[in-house]
Amino acid sequence: MATASARHILVADENTCNELKNKISKGEMTFEEAASQYSQCPSSSEGGNLGTFGEGQMVPEFDKVVFNDEVGVVHGPVKTQFGYHLLEVTQRKD
Repeated sequence: MATASARHILVADENTCNELKNKISKGEMTFEEAASQYSQCPSSSEGGNLGTFGEGQMVPEFDKVVFNDEVGVVHGPVKTQFGYHLLEVTQRKD
């Protein structure tokens, strides 16, 4: 089974998600800083780190990005039932 490690930032709206992605891409803040300050997920205390998980353990919208898109790139906004996410896949093993 494929496994991956990822980190994410969860916010309530798409505009906030896009603003944070822009700040990260411009180097105005790191992913960890944005997660710590803005993420509504308990993982915010870990810089958004979700650890390692297997395919099917996260919501489908999350899995689609984590197991298919480029590693080491900030993806999103990704809309799920929880809100809007920025995702960064840090490692993946097929």
